[in-house]
Amino acid sequence: MTGERRLNIGPGAAAATVLSVLLVGAGGTYLVMRDRPASSPSTPAAPGQKPSIALTQASGEPSSRPAVATTAASNDVVVTLTKEGLDRAGIGVTPVTTQGVTEGLRLPGVVEPNAYRQVSVTPLVNGRVVGVSVQLGDHVRRGQSVAQVYSPEIAEARTKYVAARSMLDAHERELARTEKLVEIGAASRQELERIHAEHAAQTAEVESARSRLQLLGAEVEVPAGKPEASATTNVPAPIDGVVTERLANVGLNVDPSTKLFAIVDLANVWIIADVYEKDLHRIRQGDRATVTTNAFPDQSLEGRVSYIDPQLNSGTRTAKVRVEVPNPAGDLRFGMYAEVAIASAAAASALAVPKTAIQNVNDHEVVYLSVPNEIGKFVERQVRVGHTSGDLVEVLSGLTALDSVVSKGSFYLRAEVERLGLRSTAAADAQTARVAVTENGFEPETLRLRAGVPAKLTFIRTTDKTCGTEVVFPSLNIKRALPLNQPVVIEFTPEKNGDIAFACGMDMLKGVVVVD
Repeated sequence: MTGERRLNIGPGAAAATVLSVLLVGAGGTYLVMRDRPASSPSTPAAPGQKPSIALTQASGEPSSRPAVATTAASNDVVVTLTKEGLDRAGIGVTPVTTQGVTEGLRLPGVVEPNAYRQVSVTPLVNGRVVGVSVQLGDHVRRGQSVAQVYSPEIAEARTKYVAARSMLDAHERELARTEKLVEIGAASRQELERIHAEHAAQTAEVESARSRLQLLGAEVEVPAGKPEASATTNVPAPIDGVVTERLANVGLNVDPSTKLFAIVDLANVWIIADVYEKDLHRIRQGDRATVTTNAFPDQSLEGRVSYIDPQLNSGTRTAKVRVEVPNPAGDLRFGMYAEVAIASAAAASALAVPKTAIQNVNDHEVVYLSVPNEIGKFVERQVRVGHTSGDLVEVLSGLTALDSVVSKGSFYLRAEVERLGLRSTAAADAQTARVAVTENGFEPETLRLRAGVPAKLTFIRTTDKTCGTEVVFPSLNIKRALPLNQPVVIEFTPEKNGDIAFACGMDMLKGVVVVD
């Protein structure tokens, strides 16, 4: 055709052309891929998981800045350190151990007198104190005279006793004469019987007067040269002990209800401790207890739990526990603070980690786990701890027996997380809920939370026409006042599935948190 040019290419030339095009495309692809990072932040993450950020240098070595990832399911914070960072922090890793632990508690207590060995000393008669024989703090023995009281009542009783004795003496002489007269026939048998009856009556009157003096605490027979004793009585100490109160002074007018002294036997004292409601199941009457004090740190006293108060203090949600301990040397003083370690016979197996592995963050305990097969990578994990035994701390939740925790350098890891502001990323996933306190109660009454995820509940009281001026979570040992129209935030982490009850301070309004 006119104006049309055709280019004829043979089979060999066509194959060469196709091959050159493929080579050019492969070379371009190589150049593009070489300039892209090995792991791009734009790489899509797996469903339900946040992307993991990995910072590397051009040479492929880890950078000096730690890389961090947050797991949405558990809110764990992952920290990756370089080899230089590991050496600087002095990281040491210890496997989680399983050990037998004895269920026990350490409670603060106060030394108090044994109420069964504490007495108030009072006089037996009305009168006036004329002498005091002991001072405050003196040790006294049972029966020892601690005061002397002059009493007109004793004087009157002694007068009756003396008169009765005189009458009895006269009757005895008359009886002796009558018996002789009857023997010679000068008196009748009837007269003798009458005198015998009068003598018996007079003898009974003397014994009555003697008993009266003894009941008043007075001496029956007045010692020679002590006429003042005829109207004076001694006040004896009823028990062995120490004088802890002295109210008696010379000249004090008293009656049988007047307290003169307080005497306490210090050989046995009480330690009164407070135990929280959640720990009551760990104590039984008769459990062995060890008492120590700051005043005598090297001295331990062994005792037993003798009483557990059946009534809780509504304000503190605690019950009183009484431990009786011997105090033969009198070292324990009343009001002295003491620490009570109560051990139960029940033993259990529990996970434990070193004390140095535990860090406190925002009122929660956390540990740092070593990630297997990944040197320099650690996970911050929130845990719930129990009691401490020596250098080990019991872990109730958050770990397994296969985990390994950072026992040296955990503070360095905590500081790195806080310095980089990483924990706020995890906190953003916390569960939140708002509860209004109205005339009708809590609205809503039922909340649903996920186990293992931190929760933030905000309570606000909107009216004065309600008893809900405070909210109480008994199982969590949480109690907060609810001022009018002021939000009150309560934060905790539900550990396991189940119900967590809450109520007002008067236990009239009720609600529940359902943990799934």
